[in-house]
Amino acid sequence: MGHKVNPIGMRLQINRTWDSRWYADTKDYGNLLLEDLKIREFIGEECKQAGISRVIIERPHKKCRVTIHTARPGVIIGKKGADIEGLRSKVAAMTDSELHLNIVEVRKPELDAALVAPARSPLPAKMVHPARGRLAVVRRHLQRRLVDGQPAPALGRHGHRGHHRNRAG
Repeated sequence: MGHKVNPIGMRLQINRTWDSRWYADTKDYGNLLLEDLKIREFIGEECKQAGISRVIIERPHKKCRVTIHTARPGVIIGKKGADIEGLRSKVAAMTDSELHLNIVEVRKPELDAALVAPARSPLPAKMVHPARGRLAVVRRHLQRRLVDGQPAPALGRHGHRGHHRNRAG
């Protein structure tokens, strides 16, 4: 039997970093952790349509820097920055620290697992066979990517390329 390992914990310091970057004494740790969880949950609820990939919270000395990685930053920012000011004031009310809110665009959302996974969830509601639905999602996302300047190769029924032989005659 294999051991089940958290995929984020396994990749830490190799190709990923922590989503929360701060240090606190024992007396403040619980409050700051709950603050982080409430901020993440609030941003996720408030900006569902923005395609949020990650929310990184850093806490340098008596400040709170929240960085939102999103596929559609324009949805969060709004016209002339009106929506982001409302979001900033609501999030600032959740924390006692001085808040800095940053929005970062995800350049290739089709390669981000956190953004691709929700695209798979409505498929069973449309009465599509799960294997066929997964394959359609894989095809759709591979078509957007180029391999050596060419479109990605076609996939077989089970998601792999298959073996084709050149037959003479």
